[in-house]
Amino acid sequence: MLAYLVIREGTKWTDVFRLVPGRTVTIGRAPTNQIVLKNERCSRNHAEIFLTEGRWTLRDLDSRNGTRVGAQRVTGDYTLTPGDVIRIAHCQLAFVLDLSKAFADGKPDELDVERDDDSTADRVEPPAPHDTNVGELTEPTLITYRAGQTRFLNARGDDVSIPKVGQAAAKLCRLAFDLANQTNVIAVARLALDGLFEGTHVDAGAVLLAPRDKRGIPGEDVLEVIASRSDNEPNYHRVSRFLAATVLRDGEAVLGRNVEGDSNLGSCDSKGEIHTTSVICAPIRQDGRVVGLVHLYSTVEERTLDPDDLEFTLAVADNVALALKNLARQEELAENLSRSRSEVVQLRKRLGAESEIIGSSPLLAGVQQEIARAAPSRATVLIRGESGVGKELVARAVHYASPRRKGPFICLNCAALSETLLESELFGHERGAFTGATERKAGKFEAAHQGTLMLDEIGEMSPSIQAKFLRVLEGHPFERVGGSTPIKVDVRVIAATNRDLEKAVSEGKFRRDLYFRLHVVEVYVPPLRKRPEDVIELASHFLERFNAETGRRLRGFTPEAFEQMQRYRWPGNVRELKNVVERAVVLARGEYVSDEDLRLSNLATASESGEVALPQAGYEALSLDELERRHIAATLEATAWNKSRAAGILGIERSTLDRKIRRYNLRSQAPSAG
Repeated sequence: MLAYLVIREGTKWTDVFRLVPGRTVTIGRAPTNQIVLKNERCSRNHAEIFLTEGRWTLRDLDSRNGTRVGAQRVTGDYTLTPGDVIRIAHCQLAFVLDLSKAFADGKPDELDVERDDDSTADRVEPPAPHDTNVGELTEPTLITYRAGQTRFLNARGDDVSIPKVGQAAAKLCRLAFDLANQTNVIAVARLALDGLFEGTHVDAGAVLLAPRDKRGIPGEDVLEVIASRSDNEPNYHRVSRFLAATVLRDGEAVLGRNVEGDSNLGSCDSKGEIHTTSVICAPIRQDGRVVGLVHLYSTVEERTLDPDDLEFTLAVADNVALALKNLARQEELAENLSRSRSEVVQLRKRLGAESEIIGSSPLLAGVQQEIARAAPSRATVLIRGESGVGKELVARAVHYASPRRKGPFICLNCAALSETLLESELFGHERGAFTGATERKAGKFEAAHQGTLMLDEIGEMSPSIQAKFLRVLEGHPFERVGGSTPIKVDVRVIAATNRDLEKAVSEGKFRRDLYFRLHVVEVYVPPLRKRPEDVIELASHFLERFNAETGRRLRGFTPEAFEQMQRYRWPGNVRELKNVVERAVVLARGEYVSDEDLRLSNLATASESGEVALPQAGYEALSLDELERRHIAATLEATAWNKSRAAGILGIERSTLDRKIRRYNLRSQAPSAG
């Protein structure tokens, strides 16, 4: 038995409390009551209402100021009848079985109550009143209606309990929800037509769209029928040019009636016969542009379209536009994601290709064997070799042959940065750590997490950075510059140098413990002059690469060019060979690179380690003076007796070179030399 107490103060109804059979409702000033009235004239436990023998009964609990129903004071149990008004202090509680009968002057705006008699819930309660003098409901809210899914998504079009506007809103809500879940344009168009046929009085129609590359181009000719439907006739008849042009021009939906015989408003077949009694054409609009049309018409007099059908059609067209926009955005995101994945794969392939070591000499084969042995482990690798031999290439080969190949490969040159900047690059910094640190920055160690970090020119690292670097190598966490949060990473370190680290350790310039920590697995890369058989293979590889980059079609090298490249000592190693070939590809005039296209330097081939180029022939017993005489003479001849340049190559002063020339009685072999 449903019953309600409607609480009123003055002329305003403030709250509704539902009476539940089997539950006693107490009224009073104490907060333990179901209905709390904060008024000094109300007793702590003032009254109670309960159901007995099928009737709701009011009982006064010996209150100080009494309980009244109308003008009668309640002294014992009082049987309530619908319409009774209970008066306690300054508060009125109307007892009703039907909420609509509680308001003599109509339902006010202050009370907005929804109820459902078929609901399985047990109580309804509006928001608590703001005026504490009226009453306060302290019980947890009792729910009047439960719904896991809106009925608008499941309501039938012929539900007479819902008004026509509500039926249209329910259909539109359900249709918009379904349109958002479609995966292609055709499915959106077909679903929209089904919804339109259900919600309007049409028997034929179609959705027309302009292709994506032609949107914005005026004219009906660019529109394509995406989906069509016809219930009473065999085929759908396309919208007339006049009607389409009107909607495309004005961007407004139009409704035409009594269009029999008017081919400008209706739809016609190939013979020009008009079959429509009423027609609707609505624009599909995106960002202020009309990208398509929804065309509907009726061929039966009993199913004449009305303004409500026009409103519904326009709403569906706007939802179609939104669904198509979201679908296009999803397709664009999918394309971008696919493109990004493809680019990542291509970059990985390119990096993997660039990590391939070109050459077939025995010395290079030994390097590749050392790489194959070192790659699977987690050990630190120290790569040694002259500048330009390809130490970074060897490090990449180690990375891509290791289990970390899917992780990042980060390379940092320690000689290119000052001590402060190197520390910031390695370990990162917090905002405000130093002048110019405007934001937090992650270091190379964090960027290389679960990957490989290559540190080139490791011998140039300062002692203070070496100490911090050593702790990270030993597995200890580190902190960013200016930070206090410990950071722990999983990084494999590959160090590279062209310096003599043993000499640096003996001189106190490099930490001994760091040297032994780095010197776990050592890979030595021999200079190019010690593997001349790789020169031709490398030159051909670079020629093919720069042909593709520049668009040239050079067919190869002349025999003279090959002979000159093999005889040359390549003081700059592979880096110099690469630059020589690139310059030759750009400047070559014929189909082949000739020896004249090769611009080789006259630099000595002595490396930083002090290695001196000796004759490739067998051993010859020579004194140091004779060896020095021959070397100075060869340097002068190579520089065309440019004494300043020769002195720079030999690393001596010009005056010292003049004394040695006089000492060894050296003369130029060229007659025109000065």
